[in-house]
Amino acid sequence: MENAIPTYPGTCPCGSGDRLAECCGRYHTGHPAPAPEQLMRSRYSAYVLGLIDYLHATTLPSQQARIDLDAIRQWSQESTWLGLEVEECRLLGAQPEHAHVSFTARWHDMAGNHAHHERSTFVQRNGRWYFIDPTVPLPAGRNDPCPCGSGAKFKKCCAPYL
Repeated sequence: MENAIPTYPGTCPCGSGDRLAECCGRYHTGHPAPAPEQLMRSRYSAYVLGLIDYLHATTLPSQQARIDLDAIRQWSQESTWLGLEVEECRLLGAQPEHAHVSFTARWHDMAGNHAHHERSTFVQRNGRWYFIDPTVPLPAGRNDPCPCGSGAKFKKCCAPYL
């Protein structure tokens, strides 16, 4: 992951109203996001700032090898990021802890303006929250150990939240 907080004029790209160093920047430098909403916001800011290593590191470890980092880097660099609106964050309970964060991200690229609405799933393992990427298949069948590393069967752990 990146070690230094990048310079960014004005407030944090996540829309919190705080300066980057007091907001998402601390997570970009290695502090774990304390809640799924902060992780979601810091991931959006990472797209704005081109912090692709951070996006990789905050994705569920069992999915990381299958992420297309070049495509993410290209999208990050070729887009003008217009804003993030977090609509809902809901902790779902269970062990390990799971959560859904609903948001809309807006950007502009050569094809025009875009808005993407998503309800993302997050799981907490060993004191860290991770994004479960819906575009990357999870390497597990229903009765296999859960890819989040909890030790539970997939059907009893992350599967109900996807």
